[in-house]
Amino acid sequence: MRTSGSRDAKYGIRRGAPALILSLAVGAALVVPRASAQEPAQRYVFEGSVRDAGTGFPLAGARVSVVGRETGAVTRADGTFYLTGMAAGAYTLRAERLGYRASTVEVTVGTQRARRAVAESGEVVIELSPSPLAMGELVVTATISERAAAEALRPVSVMAGDDLQRQLTATVAGTLASMPGLAATRMGPSVAQPVIRGMSGDRVLMLEDGTAVGDASASGADHTTALDPSSARRIEVVRGPGALLYGGNALGGVINVIRDEIPSAVPHRLTGSATLQTQTATGSLSGSATTVFPIAERVPLRVEVAARTAGDLKTPIGTLLNTDGELLSGGAGTTYVARWGRLGASFRGYRNDYGIPGGFVGGHQEGVRIEMERVASKFRAVIDEPAGPFHNLRFDATHTWYTHRELEAGGILGTLFDQQSASADVLGRHERWGPFTAGAMGGRASREDFAYGGSLHTPDTRRSRAALYLLEEVHLGSIQIESGLRYDWTRLDPGEDRVSDIGEIRERRFHSLSGSFGVLYKSASGLVLGTSVARAFRTPDVTELYSEGPHLAAYVFEVGNPSLEGEVGRGLDVFLRFESDRLRAEVTGFHNDIRNHIYGEDTGRLSRVRLPVYQFQGNDAVFSGFEVGVDVDAGRGLALEGVASSVKGSLKETGRPLPLVPPLKGHVALKYERPSWYVRAEAEMADRQDRIGEFETPTRGYTVFNAAAGVRFTFGGRLNVLTMSLANAANTEYRNHLSRVKEIMPEAGRSLNVTYRVVF
Repeated sequence: MRTSGSRDAKYGIRRGAPALILSLAVGAALVVPRASAQEPAQRYVFEGSVRDAGTGFPLAGARVSVVGRETGAVTRADGTFYLTGMAAGAYTLRAERLGYRASTVEVTVGTQRARRAVAESGEVVIELSPSPLAMGELVVTATISERAAAEALRPVSVMAGDDLQRQLTATVAGTLASMPGLAATRMGPSVAQPVIRGMSGDRVLMLEDGTAVGDASASGADHTTALDPSSARRIEVVRGPGALLYGGNALGGVINVIRDEIPSAVPHRLTGSATLQTQTATGSLSGSATTVFPIAERVPLRVEVAARTAGDLKTPIGTLLNTDGELLSGGAGTTYVARWGRLGASFRGYRNDYGIPGGFVGGHQEGVRIEMERVASKFRAVIDEPAGPFHNLRFDATHTWYTHRELEAGGILGTLFDQQSASADVLGRHERWGPFTAGAMGGRASREDFAYGGSLHTPDTRRSRAALYLLEEVHLGSIQIESGLRYDWTRLDPGEDRVSDIGEIRERRFHSLSGSFGVLYKSASGLVLGTSVARAFRTPDVTELYSEGPHLAAYVFEVGNPSLEGEVGRGLDVFLRFESDRLRAEVTGFHNDIRNHIYGEDTGRLSRVRLPVYQFQGNDAVFSGFEVGVDVDAGRGLALEGVASSVKGSLKETGRPLPLVPPLKGHVALKYERPSWYVRAEAEMADRQDRIGEFETPTRGYTVFNAAAGVRFTFGGRLNVLTMSLANAANTEYRNHLSRVKEIMPEAGRSLNVTYRVVF
C-alpha cells in the first residue's frame, strides 16, 4: 500500500491514514501497519509483486485477483501490482501467468494481528513456480461462489491462457471442440454450434458474463452463436444438467464466455490486452483490443473492439465456396464503485456477414448469404454489505435486439428472423444459515418477441418466462453436499388461434419443477469422488411448435408440432478426480434419460419448393457415455496430455440411433514447456460413426496431426505472447460427422495459424 507520511525503518512501510495490515501465507512476506479507529469505513490500495520462485525475476503480465471479490490487477514490467478498494478483512489472493502454476495466498487487511514474519522491504511478494500444467483453475459458472474446478459438484472445464490462444477460431463452438464431451456442428468455418454429450441447440445454454446471449442460434444449424471469442478472458463449460442458477432448459450443459464487460473494480492504471490472428486455410485476419482504465476515483471504463475478415475455406481437395465472412464487434462498460457495492452498465454491438455453401439437395447452387446483427445492453447492481440473511445481492437487467436475414442470389430476402428480449434477474448469496454452510436463491423474469418474414409462415410469437430457484450447500469436513430446486413457468402466445396445415396454432403454457442433488468427497491426498443427480425440464421453442416454411440456409422445409409436450431429463453423473503437483486427471460417466426428446424427423416428402420436409416429433431417448482427461508432468518441462469422450444416443422404444451424435473422439499430445517458450505435438482422432439417424450417412474415422509452438517475452514493459500452430500438418482428407457439408467437401486442409497477443 502507498500512503503519504514517514517511513517505518523496521517494517519498510509508509505510515499515514489509512493504516493497513497484511498477513500473507506460505510463499509471501507480510506487511503489518497500524490500524485506524475508522478502519471499517476505509478503503486501501494493496501493493505487491509477482516473481519467479527460482530466479526471483519479476513477472510482467501476471494476473492477480481477489478470490470471490471480482477484483483484479495485471503486473507491470517490474512485477508490481496494485489492488484498489480493499476494505478491512481477510482475503485470498490468486496469481497466475502463462508458463507457471497458479498460486493462492491468504492476506488480512486492516487488523493488528500478523500471521507471518514481515519482510524488511515491506513488499508482498508472490512467487510462482514454472510448470507445464495449468493447475487449479477457478470456476464461477453453476457454483454458489468462486472455487477450484476440482471442488465443483458437476463436471466443469475451463479454457484460458495458452489453450485459448492456441485453439482460438472464428466461433465459440470451434474453439471448444477439443474439450472433453464437446463437439461442433458445422456449415463452414464461420458457422458452428456447440454439442455437449450429443445434445445441442436449445439444450446448451450460451452465456456471456453469466447472462443469456439472446440470439437465434438454437433455431437452425446455419445460425452461428452471436459471440466473438477473441476478446474472452476465459470460457467455462459445465457438462450435463443441473445448472439451476441459469435455467432448467440446459439439459446438455452451459457455456459461459467471460469478458468482464461491466468492470467490477477501479484499476490502479490502464490495463488490457490486444490480439492479432491470421489463418492460411481461410486467409483470415482478425484482431481485438480491450482496455480498462480509471476515469474518476470510483469509476472505471472498459472499451473493446474486434474485427475479422476471412475468405473461402481451403480443403485438401478444393475450396468450399461461399464460406467467406466479415465480423465487427465492440462494446463499452462502466461502473460506479461505492463502499456498499457497485452500479454498472454495458453496451455491445455485433455484426456478422457470412456465407452458407450450396450444393445440398433442394438448396441453391450458389448458396445463401446471412447477415446477423445484435445490440445488447446490460445493467448490474451489486450490494456487498449484509442485507438480512444475505451477504451479497446482485440484480441484472438486460435488453437485446437481434435480427437475422438469409439472402438468396441477387440479394433477395429468403428468410427473416427478428427477436427482442428483456430480462431481469435477482440473486442473493448467504453464508452460514441454519444447517447450511452457504447458499443462493433468486428469481428471473423475461419476455421475448419473435418475428418472422420472407418465405416463412411461422407466426410472430411472444414468449414469457418466470422462475424461482434455491441452491444450498452443507460442508461436513471432507464431504460437501449440494441440493437445489427450481420452478419454471413459460407461456408462448402466437397472437391468435387458427387451424393450419401443421395443426392447431394456439397458446401454450408449460411449468415444471427441476432439482439437483450432489455429493463430493475430497481426501487429503488430492483424490475427489463425486456424484450428482438432476431433473431438468425444457420447454419446446417457437420453431419446434409453430415453424411452417422453408429454411433456405439449412436447406429444409421445417414443420412444427403445436401439440408437443416439454422434455423432462433425468441425469446421473459419477466422476473421479485427482490433482497433485505432477498429475491432473478426471474420469466421468454419465446417463441422461429424456422423456419426450424433441427432434426433427425426415418425413420422406419434398415440399412444393423441392426441399426435404422435416417435422418435429417427441419420443423418449437416452444418452450415455464417458469423458476422460489426463495431464501428466513428466519432469524437466515435459508434459503428456490425453482427452477422450464418447456418447451414445438412442430412442428408447426402438433403439434407433439419434442424429448428430459425435463418435468416440479425443486427442493425445506431448508438450515441452519452459517459462518463456513451449512446443507441442498432437494427434487428434475420431472413430468411425455408423450409428446414424435416418437422414445421415456413415463417416469414416480419422487421425490428424497438429503442432504448435509459442514464445513469451517482455517488451516495452509488457507481456507479449506469440503462438504458431500448424493444423492438419499432413493435409489429411477427413470429414467431421457433425458437418452439414461433409458430402461436398472435407474439413480444412493444412493451415498455419499465427496469433500475437500483448498484455498491458
